[in-house]
Amino acid sequence: MNRAALIDVDGTLADTNHLHVVCWWEALRQAGHDVAMHDIHRAIGLPGEDLLAHVLGEDRDTTEDDTLSAAHSTLYGTYFDRLPPLHAAADLLRELDRRGWRVVLVTSATDAELDALRRAVDADDAITATASSDDVREGKPAPEPLHHALGLADAAARDSVFVGDTVWDMEAGARAHVACVGLLCGGIPQRDLEEAGARAVYRHPADLLAHIDTSPFTDR
Repeated sequence: MNRAALIDVDGTLADTNHLHVVCWWEALRQAGHDVAMHDIHRAIGLPGEDLLAHVLGEDRDTTEDDTLSAAHSTLYGTYFDRLPPLHAAADLLRELDRRGWRVVLVTSATDAELDALRRAVDADDAITATASSDDVREGKPAPEPLHHALGLADAAARDSVFVGDTVWDMEAGARAHVACVGLLCGGIPQRDLEEAGARAVYRHPADLLAHIDTSPFTDR
């Protein structure tokens, strides 16, 4: 049976969560919304529409959503040529590939953002497939992105592991019945990740790589 290593990208392989925070904060500020960066940070990892519902409320004027999302995308796009990968992110993907895992990137990013992130991580030789927000109707924490990724890898949930950095990642993985591994490099506390479903938590990709032989990747 195939084994799938499902890997989030923003905050997990690339140090981009705080760039997203600043870009959403500026997009909201330009539209006259006063939202604390801390509140935006807790919503990073959600699709744009869900993020706006999280920070502005379900009763917001939804006619602004497309304009706000477009402003965020424009601002974030200015960083495309210098997105910073996290240390050992590429090494982790290549080691998983070497061990026979089918590596699938699972992200709430758009295809354009994912292309820039893949260039930053620079490990395409180890990646079997990708699943972006453009491929699904519901993003994380819904399980649909994970189900789609498992299909791309032709792998069963019981034989797979999902690595992410947000509670939305962990909740999506738990709902898809995939073993979840949390990373702290996205800025979310360990306790929050564990309560959302993480079976193990590591500091960053390099820490997971250093402990790969005692991680959930050895149980499959």
